Amino acid sequence: MRAAARPCARVRENEHVTSATRRPETPASTVPTRLIATDLDGTLLRDDKSVSDRTIAALAAAEQAGIEVFFVTGRPARWMDVVSDHVHGHGLAICGNGAAVVDLHGGPGAHRFVKIRELTTDIALDVIRILRSAAPGTVCAVERTYGLHLEPGYPLMHMEPPEIVLPAEELLAEDALDADQPVLKVLAFHPEMDPDEFLAVARPAIGDRANVTRSSPSALLEISGPGISKASTLALCCAERGISPEEVVAFGDMPNDVEMLTWAGRSYAMGNAHPAVIAAASGRTVANNEDGVAVVIERILADRA
Repeated sequence: MRAAARPCARVRENEHVTSATRRPETPASTVPTRLIATDLDGTLLRDDKSVSDRTIAALAAAEQAGIEVFFVTGRPARWMDVVSDHVHGHGLAICGNGAAVVDLHGGPGAHRFVKIRELTTDIALDVIRILRSAAPGTVCAVERTYGLHLEPGYPLMHMEPPEIVLPAEELLAEDALDADQPVLKVLAFHPEMDPDEFLAVARPAIGDRANVTRSSPSALLEISGPGISKASTLALCCAERGISPEEVVAFGDMPNDVEMLTWAGRSYAMGNAHPAVIAAASGRTVANNEDGVAVVIERILADRA
């Protein structure tokens, strides 16, 4: 069974919240925290993908204090079962690096899309052709709302087997199986390049056609529609709730978190974070295996007492 119901809406506006330069920070003591935005893998989750008892307790305490908690991840919606039991009252997650907002209420099998920010097939095909030229040997996968489809040669590195294995042009054809499902992102893998080198080659080649980032230790790029990122979708969700950036505390560990960390009023790089994340964040906490998110939440709540 697929883990999410059919999407109820698609959002086509593209807000460019992509700067890696931090705004001047408002002193934390003057602006109460209203929302915590946290990445999952390498951040909230331990390396074994578990959520520690300490972290579960900290999330519950934050929500009991009236602070909303958003999970903001590169994961697709169907991989959210690992945290859906721990969202308590709210149950919203920004998935696919900002491509979807998902209501986790109801638990596994009942997840519901509430916002879709798709990557159009023409842009996806354009980006794939550019990457093949800029980095020969690149192979791609297409992430749709309900499944992952691979090109031949793409490694089986994800949490599920592929539904379809075909060249990208066929995966993205108008008559392709599941063509009625929005494309959330394209994944591009290179078998030989260094991960940061691959990103450095791809970004200038693609330019503003799409948003390119990475979160994997391998040479795997994640490509979303232009202006679509964790930060831009978080900004949309916060604006809908009347929450300003200064009222947000964010956590992350990899380059796909950089925009979100620079947007938030306060942000924390994990002790295990990528150097670009450390440079972008306004603060630093201990590693994910040491419950770095919980450490900061406990401090925020103690300061409010």
